Amino acid sequence: MNTQNRKGRSPAGALLAPYSLWAIVFILVPLAFIAYYAFTDNSFQFTLDNVTRFFTATSQVDGRETHTYLLIFWRSLKLALISTLICLLLGYPIAYIISRARPRVQKTMMTLIMIPMWMNFLIRTYAWMTILQDTGIFNGILSALGLPPVHIIGTEGAVVIGMVYDYLPYMIMPIYSVMAKMDLRLVEAARDLGCNSFNTLRRVIFPLSLSGVLSGVNMVLIPSISTFYISQKLGNGKFFLIGDAIEGQYVANNLHFAAAIAFIMMIVLLAGMALMRRAAGRRVQGGV
Repeated sequence: MNTQNRKGRSPAGALLAPYSLWAIVFILVPLAFIAYYAFTDNSFQFTLDNVTRFFTATSQVDGRETHTYLLIFWRSLKLALISTLICLLLGYPIAYIISRARPRVQKTMMTLIMIPMWMNFLIRTYAWMTILQDTGIFNGILSALGLPPVHIIGTEGAVVIGMVYDYLPYMIMPIYSVMAKMDLRLVEAARDLGCNSFNTLRRVIFPLSLSGVLSGVNMVLIPSISTFYISQKLGNGKFFLIGDAIEGQYVANNLHFAAAIAFIMMIVLLAGMALMRRAAGRRVQGGV
């Protein structure tokens, strides 16, 4: 009997082994190196200076002394949350509409959504620079309509537009994948019991698609908060984000402080994801 059980488990173990090796080499080892560099100095002696520097370093901004990296962190978090919220507001109805279309239409629409992801990230960013600059396509259209030009490039709005464009597919895809598998009989039952469209959405559709929403939020929020190239190009370098800070420290060969910033960001993001999932679990258990 025991021999049969071992034989039955061996195929699963064989399939799990490559993934475990991949996770160790490409996830755990890099994280261990980040933690090691974060808590050591240039002579690789243990220190907390890199971590404390993130919270205590100050600089003059508009004539006031501010905590440099905390200010950068809050700016990054603000733009990331705005971008994630816009992606959710746009992506959720798009995913719902696609999931209710005919199978052939679903495939076509999902292909159109994924096409921008097949292009190089730099090309997409430069395309938006061409569109949003003062002499770009957008202001050219406004001028043709007799409207005054709008200065967008070099503002927080331009950075948010770039983030939304780049990360919107990552919000749509997980929500669509959940909605496409949703049991429509539950929706029909809710309507038969007298629920209007809003209550059906709030009490049935949204709870059933919550796992996709959480996945989409994670897939958009994490890269948004750590991005740096979008802010450099669309923000004209005026909005220094946490990704810019990490890149700047690596370029300056301050590897230990760069690792400390990355380590702190990792802890903050993991804690936020855990709290979000816990709150979502309580919402579902409470019956929404």
